[in-house]
Amino acid sequence: QVQLVESGGGLVQPGGSLRLSCAPSGSIFGIGAMGWYRQAPGKQRELVASITRGGSTNYANSVKGRFTISRDNAKNTLSLQMNSLKPEDTAVYYCNAKITIFNYWGQGTQVTVSS
Repeated sequence: QVQLVESGGGLVQPGGSLRLSCAPSGSIFGIGAMGWYRQAPGKQRELVASITRGGSTNYANSVKGRFTISRDNAKNTLSLQMNSLKPEDTAVYYCNAKITIFNYWGQGTQVTVSS
């Protein structure tokens, strides 16, 4: 059973930065695209950013220019650098990995942007 573990969430003031990380709990192979999603209270889960194995990236319009997604294929790890955070970025952030036709999710990490 593939498990993904996120870390790096927390409370930050508007304009601040956080870096989220995601790593598998064991050895896994064949990961394709990876991504970060988020879900705010009362809202649907939405894509924040994604990255292919080859490094092509895609961002939600709301985070373009502020967030940067990256991955280490050798370690199967995923990161999200979040700068210039806004209160509307407050949500639970989830790591996602696609292996063949299957989607795997982490347990989520809370990001709260508040003064």
